[in-house]
Amino acid sequence: MKLRRLPTPQGPALHRFDDGEWVPHDDATPLGGEPFAPGWMSRAESQGTALLPFQPLSFRDAMLYEQHNIDASRGLLRRFHPGVHRLTSVVEKVTRRPFPAFKPRPLFYRQPVYYMANHLAFVPSGTPVATPSYSTALDFELELGFVLARPLHNATAAEAEAAIGAFVLVNDFSARDVQRAEMTSLFGPQKAKHFANSMSETAVTAEEVLPRVDGLTGSVRINGETVSRVSSAGMRWSPGEVLAHLSRDEHLHPGELIATGTLPGGSGMETGHWLSPGDDLTLTLDGIGEVHHRIL
Repeated sequence: MKLRRLPTPQGPALHRFDDGEWVPHDDATPLGGEPFAPGWMSRAESQGTALLPFQPLSFRDAMLYEQHNIDASRGLLRRFHPGVHRLTSVVEKVTRRPFPAFKPRPLFYRQPVYYMANHLAFVPSGTPVATPSYSTALDFELELGFVLARPLHNATAAEAEAAIGAFVLVNDFSARDVQRAEMTSLFGPQKAKHFANSMSETAVTAEEVLPRVDGLTGSVRINGETVSRVSSAGMRWSPGEVLAHLSRDEHLHPGELIATGTLPGGSGMETGHWLSPGDDLTLTLDGIGEVHHRIL
């Protein structure tokens, strides 16, 4: 089931897509399980015609794709260290393997890795987004997000998967030049990530997405031109495994949002398509939704 919130004279109201049109959806718990925590269907401010489908209670952003890490590492060197990029390209050509330092750190292969992001920075699709004053390297990141419908604590992967309410497209804006310095602090990303995120105005219920969660496809368009195509295939850890890890001796609550990290090809740093003022950005996940922003 595809859901979205639409403005009404009484305030934002949940609608479902039924027989080619959006109709009011009266189910108080549309994604199953217990009623959502305060904020699940509130606080989403409209900046145009679109609304957020929900306001996340929290936001954890994971990194589940080895290929994204490899390609993004190449792109980082290409942009900021061109001499080193040329050297590593020669090594990769000779060995026919990714340069060893481009692969994720060992912990990536032992457990899901993530950071706590800014859940209050989400803006609806259609919102103009400005490059932060402290950055000259604005990037986007096309990710798959999933939101909890029921609480979890010390859950198995199967129990955790059953607690997922819906999936959305998540866009994690990133100031890459700032991110480089912050990551070397060993405290993780800070101002590089916390200024803006967005998600699709539609959410799709879990029973419709989980059977094909590793077969989703999408695209990146800049100024109307398709510059990259993406796939959700290749996750190191499944959504259920991610949530089971997060719930170890920790209580998770309805309305908390988790993202997979960037799908391979879903960022400008990987493909060389960086954002500039005046650009129109559209990210799409087929069957899930899309986000559109004009860069200021």
